[in-house]
Amino acid sequence: DKANMFPLIQRCCFYTPFKLQKVTGPRLLLYGKNETTWSSLGLQLQRGVCPVLRSPSHNPVSVYAIKLQAFHTSLPFLKKKTPKESETKSSGVLQRSITALKDSPKPALYLSLAGLIPFVSVPLTMAIQGTYYPQLVFSQVMYGAVMVSFIGGMRWGFALPENSPAKPDWMNLANSTIPPLFACQALLYKDITSGAVMLVLALGIALHYDVSLLPSYPRWFKVLRVVGTVVMTLSLLATLVLKMILE
Repeated sequence: DKANMFPLIQRCCFYTPFKLQKVTGPRLLLYGKNETTWSSLGLQLQRGVCPVLRSPSHNPVSVYAIKLQAFHTSLPFLKKKTPKESETKSSGVLQRSITALKDSPKPALYLSLAGLIPFVSVPLTMAIQGTYYPQLVFSQVMYGAVMVSFIGGMRWGFALPENSPAKPDWMNLANSTIPPLFACQALLYKDITSGAVMLVLALGIALHYDVSLLPSYPRWFKVLRVVGTVVMTLSLLATLVLKMILE
């Protein structure tokens, strides 16, 4: 008897009607458009359901609804960032940067901004007068070499104190000498264009060291370094453009 009961239970509980297999998948979603279709689907399912489950105490509609939940799947929708969210994020970064600049020490802020005047004044003077001045361009490149050497030396000053978070290892001390080497190479070029391009590379390397490889710097200093590097790089590029136009 037990051997005969097992196939009967397996047939009642695990048998899937052929009509139910044909309506699974995307076609099943179409049955939810009207109530008449749902009722016809319920009648089709009722014929293949195990007789054990047919009990007067159970509502057939609820039973069929529970069974159909396993076959209903919805396609995932990826949430796309709206333009307002991206603008809010970018404005938040800009606002934090401005706040960091306001929180910076006043001497560091004012001296850093004043140190950018020689860079900006050279292309501005040539653009106003419409004349190319090789002496001014060479002085700009030489001042840029001094600034790059100063920026590289700051890492030595930051790593040497005993309580500094940066250790005086090869990473900190050797990397600080690379930007000054680029600056010296920029002064050796006879063509002022090659010297300006070398300075732009040196400024980019120094900024990468200060922002990415040494995260212990204060946030206001990193923002100040980014602003200074952008202004110096744009000034050098503006000088090269004016050189090609006015020379």
